[in-house]
Amino acid sequence: MQPCFHLAYHVTDLDAARAFYGGLLGCAEGRSTGTWVDFNFFGHQISLHLGTPFRTGNTGKVGDHMVPMPHLGVVLDMAAWKALATKLTEAGLTFIIAPTIRFEGEPGEQSTMFFTDPCGNPIEIKGFADESGVFAS
Repeated sequence: MQPCFHLAYHVTDLDAARAFYGGLLGCAEGRSTGTWVDFNFFGHQISLHLGTPFRTGNTGKVGDHMVPMPHLGVVLDMAAWKALATKLTEAGLTFIIAPTIRFEGEPGEQSTMFFTDPCGNPIEIKGFADESGVFAS
């Protein structure tokens, strides 16, 4: 078995979460009850439980941007990142940071986009053309 992370956090509406994570992001739904639902979040397990989402603020300085902290994220290969960026843009998703490239020409060059789920939980999706750049210094 390939290791994967598990993260559980709150959402205010399971139906909205299903539409967003399952419908828009394309994450396969796993087990669920009346108070929580699991998703395969790009190979990792997230468990969304009914409750008050965690408090966030734009306190993380990355390059020229202040990004929401804390946030959930995933790193995709560039083809998958571009396909998802196109899908989300065409769906009219409101971005915190629209799909862009940061650290261009530097170690760790990456594509990124930030948005929130319907309950306000911030998500970052990164794309790398070369996976060795993920931990470049």
